Amino acid sequence: MNANFLTPLLDTVEDPADIRDFTSEQLAQLADELRMDTVRSVSITGGHLGASLGVVELTVALHHVFETPQDRLIWDVGHQCYPHKILTGRRAHMHTLRKGDGISGFTKRSESEYDPFGAAHSSTSISAGLGMAVANQFSGGNSQVVAVIGDGAMTAGMAYEAMNNAGSMDANLIVILNDNDMSIAPPVGALSAYLSRLISSQKFRSMRHLAKEVAKKFPRQIEEAAQKVDEYARGMVTGGTLFEELGFYYVGPIDGHNLDHLLPVLKNLRDDKVRGPVLLHVVTEKGHGYQPAEESADKYHGVSKFDFVTGEQHKPKANAPSYTGVFANALISEAAKDDKIVAITAAMPSGTGLDKFADSYPTRSFDVGIAEQHGVTFAAGLASEGYKPFAAIYSTFLQRAYDQVVHDVAIQGLPVRFAIDRAGYVGADGSTHCGAFDLAYLCTLPGFVVMAPSDEAELVHMTATAAAFDDGPSAIRYPRGEGGGVELPVAGVPLEIGKGRIVLEGTTIAILSLGSMLKQANAAAEELESRGLSTTVADARFAKPIDRELIRQLAENHDVLITIEEASVGGFGALVSKFLANEGLLDGNLMFRTMTMPDAFLEQDSTDRQIVEAGLDAEHIVANVLNALGRNQEADNVLGIASV
Repeated sequence: MNANFLTPLLDTVEDPADIRDFTSEQLAQLADELRMDTVRSVSITGGHLGASLGVVELTVALHHVFETPQDRLIWDVGHQCYPHKILTGRRAHMHTLRKGDGISGFTKRSESEYDPFGAAHSSTSISAGLGMAVANQFSGGNSQVVAVIGDGAMTAGMAYEAMNNAGSMDANLIVILNDNDMSIAPPVGALSAYLSRLISSQKFRSMRHLAKEVAKKFPRQIEEAAQKVDEYARGMVTGGTLFEELGFYYVGPIDGHNLDHLLPVLKNLRDDKVRGPVLLHVVTEKGHGYQPAEESADKYHGVSKFDFVTGEQHKPKANAPSYTGVFANALISEAAKDDKIVAITAAMPSGTGLDKFADSYPTRSFDVGIAEQHGVTFAAGLASEGYKPFAAIYSTFLQRAYDQVVHDVAIQGLPVRFAIDRAGYVGADGSTHCGAFDLAYLCTLPGFVVMAPSDEAELVHMTATAAAFDDGPSAIRYPRGEGGGVELPVAGVPLEIGKGRIVLEGTTIAILSLGSMLKQANAAAEELESRGLSTTVADARFAKPIDRELIRQLAENHDVLITIEEASVGGFGALVSKFLANEGLLDGNLMFRTMTMPDAFLEQDSTDRQIVEAGLDAEHIVANVLNALGRNQEADNVLGIASV
């Protein structure tokens, strides 16, 4: 493959309006150039490549047929939006994809008028699209609304809730099911394309409508029978019975890589003014058109920087095992000792490490799809029968199942174990995947035990703690990425619930750190010592229950007490503050400060830079201490703030 390929047609495209008059031959050439330009861009930055390659032809066809941005085009999740970004005026900025001050890896309203709805979590597109379609009716507009959703995103209940609602309304909404796993579709070909063209045409729809009106003149039983014959006959030909039952007019399946199939069907749907909700079933292949991706097991779903010609990824050598991998191995070890342990993930087996668990214990591992709500209650059902479920779910994904965590787990006191990956800042995935709120939303729940390891060895012990704890629900929150390189224990040892530890003993300043912030706390202590301030560093280990004895000791024996956590306000620091206030420990001379994430959504950047921007690094800890002591000029100097 030539890394210096030319893109003469793509070079003429500033925005989608430029391709509206292209011939089908030009569109095919544009798709080829767009595919290779997408590969080239992602080879420089890394990102979600496979899904984007799978929708190149569909992206070209949609922007050719519809009048975007007046017509609303919504991409579910956004993993597949890179070709869309290139065509909508952001090509020159693709080298900044997922970088600090660069463009987002997902659709984003503030980034472009061509992104009418931001998405980085799945299964929201149909709901949002229906809202837009109804708003369009209210305003008397004639804009089209198109929602593109993948077959994976269709496993979430929200998609069916939206379809059920849309099916009972007459809003003009086009849903395109991008089926890239062949999980629903039969083989597609010329016959399927012909039938799809036929049944999407206004003439066919008009005749069908006329037949239904005529059937109404007959007795009710005959009318209903005629409707069933029509629906089931079309369902048996096309496979769309399920969607028809939800109230959608089903078209497909068609080959999503064949513009000769896509264009006439999309034009038919665009021009049909009386359609109501329609579902177009398009079959595509992840990684299509780029051989290394096609031959990869994951179709290059998420990649680091790679060689454009060979596809070889430039993965930096890990200095230490990842938290995800450490958790997986620790859970496998615990499962070897206890056959009641089972593991649950919601469509993220590799992201949570449960693919490794499944290799060792395939019958005790469950991937429930993009269905966190179901996954949590499923775990609760297992726990109610004496099993020990570990639900491994990203922090931001668990947000979608909060009612189930409360109603089905916490209220009943069921010992479901939550392994919360991606807690804290997540770098290139930005604000949508930042695990900011899990401490706040779990620490408010009665009976919950919430742990946060300061390093990977602590994670091993906390996994053992969760496995041994049967008195109620528990959670372990841990960050994305590598650990600190500490020596791992041969086996995890259960910790005493609610007990922290002293890491460094001092006399004047106390830093009470939770989880990943211990590294910053130790660095701050070293700097404070150099300034003549003897510093104690404590590792809380547990966000709930808090170690009341340890906190009292720190408060009574130090001039300044700082808590720090890589999470939003309302979590660990709030619990410590409440305890100190209620115990009268703030009534004397203690200077108490809490450090949390700021009240803002931070954009994508490296995690190190995000920590600094959030004010959670060692320098900000030192400055906080100095400000508490009234040494404000010193604090400004630490942060490099020039005095006015």
